[in-house]
Amino acid sequence: MGSSLEEKLLGGAERDLFDFPYVRNSYAKIDYSFAKQHQLLPVQEDEKNLWVAVVDPLHFEPLDELRLLFKKEIQVVCCSQTALEQALQRCYHQNQEETKRILSVSRKNGEEKAQESEGYDLLEKKEESPVICMLNAILIEAIQERASDIHFEPKVDGLQVRYRVDGMLLQRHGFLKEHQQQILTRLKVLSKLDIAETRLPQDGRMKLKMGGREIDFRVSTIPVIYGERAVLRILDTSNVLFGLSHLGMEEKLLESFRRQIRFSEGIVLVTGPTGSGKTTTLYSALHEMHSSEKNIITIEDPVECKIPGIAQIAVNPKISFTFANGLRNILRQDPDVIMVGEIRDRETADMAIQAALTGHLVLSTLHTNDAPSAIVRLIDMGIEPYLLTSSIVAVLAQRLVRKLCPVCRIAYTPTAEELKLLGVSKKESTKTSFFYERGCSECLQTGFKERHGVYELMEMTSAIKKQVLKSPQAEELKEIALAEGMEDLFHSGAMLVRSGITTLSEVLRVTHVQR
Repeated sequence: MGSSLEEKLLGGAERDLFDFPYVRNSYAKIDYSFAKQHQLLPVQEDEKNLWVAVVDPLHFEPLDELRLLFKKEIQVVCCSQTALEQALQRCYHQNQEETKRILSVSRKNGEEKAQESEGYDLLEKKEESPVICMLNAILIEAIQERASDIHFEPKVDGLQVRYRVDGMLLQRHGFLKEHQQQILTRLKVLSKLDIAETRLPQDGRMKLKMGGREIDFRVSTIPVIYGERAVLRILDTSNVLFGLSHLGMEEKLLESFRRQIRFSEGIVLVTGPTGSGKTTTLYSALHEMHSSEKNIITIEDPVECKIPGIAQIAVNPKISFTFANGLRNILRQDPDVIMVGEIRDRETADMAIQAALTGHLVLSTLHTNDAPSAIVRLIDMGIEPYLLTSSIVAVLAQRLVRKLCPVCRIAYTPTAEELKLLGVSKKESTKTSFFYERGCSECLQTGFKERHGVYELMEMTSAIKKQVLKSPQAEELKEIALAEGMEDLFHSGAMLVRSGITTLSEVLRVTHVQR
C-alpha cells in the first residue's frame, strides 16, 4: 500500500494528493498550524502504520511527535510544496454544510468590536466572534468557488451576498438586518477605512492568507438607501499563469500580437469592458518582454500583481499623482517599455503619444466595444488623427466567454440557423460536436467552469491609416480591417463553439451580435 501511494505522489500526474481518501480522524487530531508549519499531512492509515505526506523528509522532529501521538509507525511519502498546500486547504476548510450552518445562525444584536488582524490566515481555527466566523466563511467559500468579486448588498429586510463567478453574479447568502452593520464594520476595520463615515464612498485594501497563498482584496463601499453597499474584488494571483501562450489566442493572432510588442516604439492598445481580462493580457505581454536588457516601468490604479524586476507605480489621485503626472516623470527614468493602466483623458493620451513618438513602446487599455472604436474614442478625446497614425501600431480587443463544464456538457445537433451563424456547412457539421450546458456540482450548477478569451487584432496598416486621416468612422475602419485579414470577436468565439469549448449563446452574449 505504501509503495503504490508513493508512486502516485511522485509519479508526475500531479493530482496533488486529491486522489487519496483522507483519514479525517487522523488529520483532525493535528492542529492546522502544526501541519502548516511543518508542511505535512496524513494521507493513509492502517492498524500499524500512518502514511504522512511531507515536503522535507529529513525534518524528523514533527514526525517523532506524530509517532507518539498516534502510537504507530510513520511512513514518509514525499510530495511537492504546491501539492501539500492544496491538500491542506481541502482538508481544513469548512465544508459546505458547516459554512451554511455558520452563515444561517442568528446571533444577538450589538456591533462587534472586530480587532484588526492584518494578514491572518482564514483557515486558522480560533475562538472568534460570530461575525468574524461568518465573514471568514464567506471569504473562504468565495475563493474556493473562484469568485472574482463579492457583493454585500443591503436590502429592506437584511443583507444579501452575491459572488461573481466567471463573469456572472450568483446569489449565495442572506443575513438578518441586525448583522448588516456588524459585517460592514468588520470589513472596514480590515481594509483600514473610517468606520464612522457612512455618508461618503470609501476605497481600501486588505491582505489575508489562505494556507500558503496570500490573497489581496480591493474594497469599495458606497452609501445606498438601506445602508452601505460593499464590493470586494479578489486579487488571487496564485491561480493566474502569466504569459501570452496561456491566454488561448489563436496561433496566427498570437504571432501577430507578439510581433507588435517587439517594436521598440509605438502604442499597443488593449480594449474591452471592465472584467474582460485586459490587465492579464498586459501583464502577460510584460512577462514575455521582460529581460535584463530592458527597463520596464508601469503606472497602474492600483498595482494588481507584483512582477519581479519591473518598476511598478500606483497612482494616487488624493495627492494629484495621476496617470498623466506619473507618465511625465517616468519619461525621465530612461524607460524602454511603459505600461499605462488606462487612458482615461486627453492629458494621459497626449503623454502616451509623446512617449511613443520619442522612442518608447507604450502599452495601455481603453474601454471600447471593439478594436476600430479605439481610434474613434481617442479622436473624440481631442487627439489629432495624424498623431494616431504616427504612434499606434496595433489595437487588440477582447472578451471572456465561459467555458462549458467538461463533466456535464451535453452534445446536441444545431439548427440550420445556428450552423449558418457559425459558418459551418451541413456536411461539416457531421464531423463536429456541438454542446450545451446542463449543470452539476463541479460547476456550481451553472454548466460553465472557467473562461476563455476571444480576440480581434487590428494592425495599423497603410490602408487603415489613410482611412483614419480621411474619415475616422468605426464601421469603415472595421470593413477595411476585415478585408485585410482581421478576424472579429464573433469569428474568434465561433471557433471556440466549433471546438466544443463554449456555446453559441455565450458567444452572442459577450460579442453583442444579434441572431
